[in-house]
Amino acid sequence: MNGLYRPRQGRVIAGVCAGIARRFGMSPWTVRLLALLSCLLPGPQFVVYIVLWIMLPSE
Repeated sequence: MNGLYRPRQGRVIAGVCAGIARRFGMSPWTVRLLALLSCLLPGPQFVVYIVLWIMLPSE
């Protein structure tokens, strides 16, 4: 699979960060750290995460 999806293995919460990391060839922990750091900025990060959780298909 080459698209964006939530993997069954390597999930921490819902697999959103792991899926993004696989799609773009990054480490899942790097994406998780960036997601955590983005929460320090104002914006709808939690809403985007929940929407991605709902919209991304599972592996």
